[in-house]
Amino acid sequence: MLHDIVEAQARDEFRLWVKFEDGLEGEVDLSDLVGRSVFKRWEENPSEFARVSVDADSGTAAWPGGLDVAPDALYEEILRANSATRAESRSGGSHDREEFAWGHRANGRSREV
Repeated sequence: MLHDIVEAQARDEFRLWVKFEDGLEGEVDLSDLVGRSVFKRWEENPSEFARVSVDADSGTAAWPGGLDVAPDALYEEILRANSATRAESRSGGSHDREEFAWGHRANGRSREV
């Protein structure tokens, strides 16, 4: 299922806050992408990360030059973080974050990068 982003804001240390059309919102850490593949640009010019916008046609968080991240991966990360936070508050424990696939979405389709 595709989840469209309706708002996005760059935060410090390569963190991205997003809001989805269904109202889910949260912050994700994209620092693990910096320097990898097409995301090398953020390492070379960190201020470019702040130029995030929402591509209304594809529902992605996008940067100049056609760079974007798969909104479904962001959505799942926020869901996991929210679930872990709720579980921690109930049990007092902590949970490790699972790895998940980032993707590049073009023409409404996601593919791994």
